[in-house]
Amino acid sequence: MLYLVDASVYVFRAYYSIPDSMTDREGRPVNALYGFAGFLIDLLAETRAGQMAVAFDESLTTSFRNDLYPAYKANRELPPEELEYQFGLCRRLTRALGLVDLASDQYEADDIIGTLAVRYRERGINSIVVTRDKDLAQVLRGGDVFWDYAGRRRVEYEQVGAAFGVRAEQIADYLALAGDSVDNIPGVPGIGVKTAAALLNHYDDLDSIYANLDDVLNLPLRGAARVRERLATHRDDAYLARRLTRVHEAVPLELPENGLAVSAPDFDALEALFDAAGFGTALRRRARKLVPD
Repeated sequence: MLYLVDASVYVFRAYYSIPDSMTDREGRPVNALYGFAGFLIDLLAETRAGQMAVAFDESLTTSFRNDLYPAYKANRELPPEELEYQFGLCRRLTRALGLVDLASDQYEADDIIGTLAVRYRERGINSIVVTRDKDLAQVLRGGDVFWDYAGRRRVEYEQVGAAFGVRAEQIADYLALAGDSVDNIPGVPGIGVKTAAALLNHYDDLDSIYANLDDVLNLPLRGAARVRERLATHRDDAYLARRLTRVHEAVPLELPENGLAVSAPDFDALEALFDAAGFGTALRRRARKLVPD
C-alpha cells in the first residue's frame, strides 16, 4: 500500500492544539513542528510503511483555481508568519525522516495526492489517504482507504456512500451543488447538502442532472419546482464549482529515482533540527525506534 499524507491538516492541528509558548532559542514558536513530528513518527511506527508521500499546500492564492475563480478561498486568512515559518521546518522534518515531500504553487496538496493515487493505481498499488478532509475521499477507488488518523477512523472505498452521503466519484459534484463554505465556493444557491445528496442518489452526476432537468419536477423533493428553477438559473455556476471542487489528477510531478520508497531517517539532520528547536529527548527516542536494532 502507498500512504499519501495531507500534511497541512496535521500541521494546522498541531499549531492550534499545542500552546505557542513552546519556542526555540530565538523565541519563535515551534509548537506546530513538535506536534507534526510526533504525528509523522507515530504514523511511521504504526504502519511501517514501505512507500509514503507527504503533500503540502504551498500557497492559498496562486492555485489554478484562483485563476478560474478569484474569490476561491478568499474567506481564509493567510497563515500567521510564525506558522508559515514552521511549515518550512515541517518539510525539513519530513525529508529528515526519509520521506518524500511534495508541493506546488499551482496545485494543492489534494491534487498531488490525487495524481499519485492514479499513477500508482495504474501500477496495481492501492493508496491509503491520510487526512481529515472528506473532500479527498473522491480520489478513492476499489481497494483504497480514507484514514482520519487523528480521529482513528478508516473508511474504505465501498463505505464512502454510507460515511459521507454520496459515492466517492460523486463528491466533487456534491460539493459543486451544495457549495463548500470552507473554500468559499457558493455552489447552487438554495441547494443544501440534503438536496444535493438526494439528486445524486437519483442521478449519477451533474451531467445526468442537467440532461434530465425537467424530470427533477417529478422527484420526491420538497419544493421540486424551485429546485429545478435554481438548477436551471445557476447551471454555469454549478459547472464552474465542479471545476473547483474536483481534484486535479494530472499534476506534473518529478519523483526521486526510488519513487516514494521510505528511506532510513537522517538522524544527523533530525538532531540538528531538534537541537535548533530546543526539543528534549522524547521525540529523539521515538525516532530512533523507527530503525530496528
